[in-house]
Amino acid sequence: MTIPPALITLLVGMALVLAGLWVGQNVSLLPVDASSNAPVYDSLFRVLFSIGTILFLGIVGLLVFSLIRFRRRSWETSDGEAIEGNLPLEIVWTAIPAIVVLFVGIYSYDIYERMGGMVPLNDHSAMHASMASSMDASMNSMATEAPKGAVPAARVWGGISGAEAAAGALPVELTAMQFAFIFHYPDGDITSGELHVPADRPIELRMKANDVIHAFWVPQFRLKQDVIPGQPTVLTFTATRPGTYPIVCAELCGPYHGGMRTNVVVHEPEAFDSWLEKNRPAPPPPPAASGAATASATAPAGAPPSKA
Repeated sequence: MTIPPALITLLVGMALVLAGLWVGQNVSLLPVDASSNAPVYDSLFRVLFSIGTILFLGIVGLLVFSLIRFRRRSWETSDGEAIEGNLPLEIVWTAIPAIVVLFVGIYSYDIYERMGGMVPLNDHSAMHASMASSMDASMNSMATEAPKGAVPAARVWGGISGAEAAAGALPVELTAMQFAFIFHYPDGDITSGELHVPADRPIELRMKANDVIHAFWVPQFRLKQDVIPGQPTVLTFTATRPGTYPIVCAELCGPYHGGMRTNVVVHEPEAFDSWLEKNRPAPPPPPAASGAATASATAPAGAPPSKA
C-alpha cells in the first residue's frame, strides 16, 4: 500500500508545528524576568522562537532528505531530469512567508503598544514643523526679544511609557556620558553611580546624554532605550523581582564602551526607604545657630554673650 504524498506532507507539517510549539513553550533562552514588561515581551519571543524552530527544522529536514533521496548513484552518468513550472508549489512558498511576516509585524506592533511604546508623550509632528520653520524663527528672533526669564519647554522624546507612569511614579534622572551612567534622585537630592529602585513601584527614568549616543539596556527588564544628545527621553518601568541586575550601554560610544556598565538594585520597599535615608545629604545647619556660633567664635575673650 502506497501512502499518498499529500498525506505524508500533512503529517510532516503537523509534526513540525507541534515540535515548534513545544520548543517555544519549554525552551527558554532569556534571562530571568524582573519587570512588568518582561512577560509581555517574552510572549512575543516565544512566538518568534516557535516560528523560527518550525522553519529551521523544515528547511534543514528537507535539505537532508533531498541530499539522501536524490543523491547521484555510482552508475548514473547523465544529468538529472529538468523539472520546472510548478505553479501550486510556487504559490505555497510565496504565500506562507508573506502570511508569517504579516502576522509577526501585526503581533509585534500589538506587543509594543501593550508595553506602552505608542503612548504619546509629546507632539512628534511638531518636530517636522520646527525643522521647516527654524530659519524663519531665527530671523524673527532678531526683531522680537523673548521675555526675560522665559524658558522654552523642552521636547520630551518618548520611550516605553505605559499608563503606570501617572500613578505615583518615582522620578529618577539619568545622565549618560563617556563612559558612565549617573543617576540623580530629585526627591532626596541623591546622586549615585548605581540605580536603586523599589520593587512593584513605577519608575520614571528621565534620560539625557551629554556627549554621544548611548543606550540604556537591562536584559532582565527587557528594556533597551537609546539616549541621544539634545533629546530628553522618558522611560517608565516597574521592577518586580528584588535583586541586582546589570545595566549595559548597548550603543558603541567610544574606546571604553565595553566598560560602560553599572547595576540596578531592586529593593523591597522598606529596604529602599532605608537606602534613601542613609544616602540623603545632611541638612545644612540653621542660619540662627550658624550665626550664633560665628559670633561666639569672634567675640573677645571675657565679653558677655550677646542676647538675641
